[in-house]
Amino acid sequence: MRKILLASVATLGAVGWAGLASAQIANGAQAQGQFVAAPLPYGAAAANNNNQYQATLTPPGTALAPGGQIAVAAGFMANPTPGTIVIHLGGKVDAEIQANWTSFDTQAGTSTIAASSGAKVGPYVNKVQPVGIGSFVRLYPGVDGMAANGLRYGASVEIRQNFMSGNSYGANVTSAPGATQGAANTVGTAAASPSGSSSSQTLFVRRAFTYLAGDQWGLFRLGTTDGVLGLFDNCIFTSACWDYGVGNLNGGGNQQMFPGNASPPFVWLSQAGAEYDNAKAVYLSPQFFGFDFGVQYAPQMGNAYSDSVSGSPVQAAPCVSAVAVTATGASGCQLASSSNIDGSRWLNQVAVGARYQGSFSGFEPKAYVMYETAGKEDFTGTQPARGINALNQGANTNRKFDNLSFISAGLAASYAGFTVSADYIGGAVNGQLAMRPTGGASTSAPLFGLKYTSGPLTIGGMVGFVDYQGDNRLVGVSQRHEFVTAMGGYYVIAPGMGIVAEYMYNQRHQGDFNFVANGVGAAYNDVRAQGVLLATVVNW
Repeated sequence: MRKILLASVATLGAVGWAGLASAQIANGAQAQGQFVAAPLPYGAAAANNNNQYQATLTPPGTALAPGGQIAVAAGFMANPTPGTIVIHLGGKVDAEIQANWTSFDTQAGTSTIAASSGAKVGPYVNKVQPVGIGSFVRLYPGVDGMAANGLRYGASVEIRQNFMSGNSYGANVTSAPGATQGAANTVGTAAASPSGSSSSQTLFVRRAFTYLAGDQWGLFRLGTTDGVLGLFDNCIFTSACWDYGVGNLNGGGNQQMFPGNASPPFVWLSQAGAEYDNAKAVYLSPQFFGFDFGVQYAPQMGNAYSDSVSGSPVQAAPCVSAVAVTATGASGCQLASSSNIDGSRWLNQVAVGARYQGSFSGFEPKAYVMYETAGKEDFTGTQPARGINALNQGANTNRKFDNLSFISAGLAASYAGFTVSADYIGGAVNGQLAMRPTGGASTSAPLFGLKYTSGPLTIGGMVGFVDYQGDNRLVGVSQRHEFVTAMGGYYVIAPGMGIVAEYMYNQRHQGDFNFVANGVGAAYNDVRAQGVLLATVVNW
């Protein structure tokens, strides 16, 4: 009996330990904390969609909308059914090898430094390394829901990576030739962390909005979101779809690598931060025989919460007392309607537009037109003197400006994989959605593009010509002239992953404006920049 009991205990012990050992086997939990899904053909990373209230607004240039056309493609993104919501987290990681050459690459001068600094006084030469490797991440969380009565609703957010100088790159120099170098000219602030340049990389929100939509009455958005122009042109008319989202002329990888002021602003505004970063209300109608219409309104240039002086946006001080207004610094109040030091803010932005999209046996014409206007802050100070002898009088914003008033229009046509496009913006606007100084030159900027898609390969390019006032202090003296071009393409090597190649050339000119020093001066009135990049991009 004793032998039987001992054998039984041994057997139970073996079974028990075997069970405990099997609990350590990873095969039973290999998907823990993970989500397994079939990838979309070209990736869905984006915050700028029309929230699926119209199936015909499928992202162009994808395998489900080949050739860049806007086509019905059920299933590209999950649509909620009555009584359900779809929670999604899109994303993008871009990693690039870049090389660029600009007019700023070599600068020589003579530095004068306080004796206490211990630094050498005399001539200097500053050079820029032309080759770099960069990477960034973007996240697109959101939710799309449908009520039992068919009402569509939801929210969308865009989160980006911020870059500042890290511990390794704190500097006490200025790039202006012949400028005094010392503590007063600090251009970088070292991060308070031992982790080097990555310690100051942070995340920030670029878009954040809610929406309501219905198949019969359209789409309403509220928050930090694209306006009529950004929703009308999701890269078609500005020919920006050929680089897999790298950005080309709209702050793309090459331009981010160029030194400051080497790149012209993206004056055409579609998908540009200046167009979508302010909080606004936007309405788009349903399509009627290929036509849809849009209108937007924004009371100020930014977000009303920007005026908060506390950690909580719901505990903000009154706007007039939220910031210090001095003779040397402009008020930071987004809702300011009168100021004696800054007349450059616009108020009460309104835009209206119409768009057409058609399809006739493979030929797809598209067109849009939009008008935008805004009032201005009342400048109660003294207008500085004008003319060549008064160039350095007054700050850049210490003067009167005209109301925003401009048109934007575009044409595009697609057939057999080819898309040709043209876009134009013109009127009382200065650069990227800034007001024109009173008496200054108007903006006139055409942009032409060509794109071809065949299976996983897309190639294209664009060329633009830009004339506008430029520096506010040079009214009546000179205006800015710019030329931009970019070309390249991408190849999808796997679902959601593309290889991108691009070449870019920028040229800027304004008489009596120094682009290196970013101020009035006789040097560096003409600057040029060119660059190439090879990128790997993963969208999901």
